[in-house]
Amino acid sequence: MRRVVVTGLGTVNPVAIDTEKTWAGITKGISGIGYITRFDASDYRSRIAGEVKNFDPTDFMDPKDAKRSDPFVQYALAATKMACHDAGFSAQNGNAHRVGVILGVGLGGLETLEKNHRLLLEKGPAKVSPFLIPMMIANMAPGQVAIAAGAKGPNACVVTACASGTHAIGEAFQMIQQGYADAMITGGAESTITPLAIAGFSNMKALSTRNEEPTKASRPFDMDRDGFVIAEGAGIILLEEMEEAKKRGAKIYCELVGYGLSGDAYHITAPSPEGAGGEQCMKVALDNAKIDPEKIDYINAHGTSTHFNDLCETRAIKKVFRDKGKRLMVSSTKSMTGHLLGASGAVEAIFTALTIKTGVVPPTINYETPDPECDLDYVPNEARSANITYALSNSFGFGGTNASLVFKKFE
Repeated sequence: MRRVVVTGLGTVNPVAIDTEKTWAGITKGISGIGYITRFDASDYRSRIAGEVKNFDPTDFMDPKDAKRSDPFVQYALAATKMACHDAGFSAQNGNAHRVGVILGVGLGGLETLEKNHRLLLEKGPAKVSPFLIPMMIANMAPGQVAIAAGAKGPNACVVTACASGTHAIGEAFQMIQQGYADAMITGGAESTITPLAIAGFSNMKALSTRNEEPTKASRPFDMDRDGFVIAEGAGIILLEEMEEAKKRGAKIYCELVGYGLSGDAYHITAPSPEGAGGEQCMKVALDNAKIDPEKIDYINAHGTSTHFNDLCETRAIKKVFRDKGKRLMVSSTKSMTGHLLGASGAVEAIFTALTIKTGVVPPTINYETPDPECDLDYVPNEARSANITYALSNSFGFGGTNASLVFKKFE
């Protein structure tokens, strides 16, 4: 089977619009959470979010194209340009048909849909934009990225709620392994900080209502957690077949060696009580990587800051890693970025790759009151230096869909 390496990283997120600045913020424990500014949220139960700040799409695309693109596509294009620049990679050097794009998107162009629905109700059907459909459909992210990058290989969109970005990376990994492509632009994008989305998540009581302390609201594994904080952005990873990457002298962050996926078959929003789906998913990823659980040094947890997710993920980790579980470093970077839904796994895969490359394990901030049932080493509040050889990144989504990736230090 062909080996797959990570050669480029790009991200737009609430902490920063730049991979290097983002990582500096994450390792310092800086939160990107604040009050919602996109609309008047004063009547909402939850009034906080992880908004991308000071983003100008015309820094990354033509102004006319920017007007015809929903923010989730704009974020995907920006992060792709960063990742390809970081890798020194171009699909247009005679290999376009061997370069593909697979991205994960959870909800697609909800902002565009809401805006045009208001126009329909207030001014009639003639005022609905002719660009409504191509602006809102989820697969426009990989479509636009492929056009911008000139990538003519496999092209697809994965829509699996909060596991979308991780599933996309896993599927892209397999495309290269199996010879369908030599390089894949992959990851996820999301932008759903809109009146309808916030109302929906708030009314199902999934969001934190710690409105008086936005930067302390996302607190995975803490006893006083009260829900997740919605966020937006994109994470893009360039994956390449190892020999092709070495041939062109690419810098290599790490190797992607395992991918697992599973289904809870339990409930539309709640995880299975004992974490069975997450447990199975991690086991499949480890089997796919052909390694023993003892090899894993660090887990970037799904860690949403909801009661049941954090509890069930902790139980799943204990079952998979047994005695090693208490010695494992496990952190949730959602404590700083918030939950980017379909883009979360992609951004967290970037953080996992950087953990291996830099030897710095990011913290779980806002960990103040230990929960007796969540009793692992969550790297509380401060980053830690460590030699990481193997790391795991988890993503679990509504519908009981699960995904895990295993990364390895490149040798």
